Amino acid sequence: MPFSPAALWPIVMLFASNIFMTFAWYGHLKHKSSAIFLAILVSWGIAFFEYCLAVPANRIGSAVYTTAQLKTMQEVITLIVFSGFSIFWLGENLTWNHAIGFALIAIGASFIFRA
Repeated sequence: MPFSPAALWPIVMLFASNIFMTFAWYGHLKHKSSAIFLAILVSWGIAFFEYCLAVPANRIGSAVYTTAQLKTMQEVITLIVFSGFSIFWLGENLTWNHAIGFALIAIGASFIFRA
């Protein structure tokens, strides 16, 4: 099967999209002293860029993947991005329980891609 950019670009764009999404949803937790209204406004502004990447990623990806596969990719990518974000932005530790739970989710997700 020849390489198709439509197979790779959705993955790249979903990774970038999830970075924005994770900061929109959880980035404010590092700044809990700021007003909640300000956190909401900033989060909405960040989420705009998330949508600017996620919507075309799904549109492009639908030429190669089913919607179930696209959603599954997005969820697994979210776990990967969130894990790094938790460690590097929030300074939280991931435990073996987290690793095992995420691995089980990834194993379950792999069934979506079986023929």
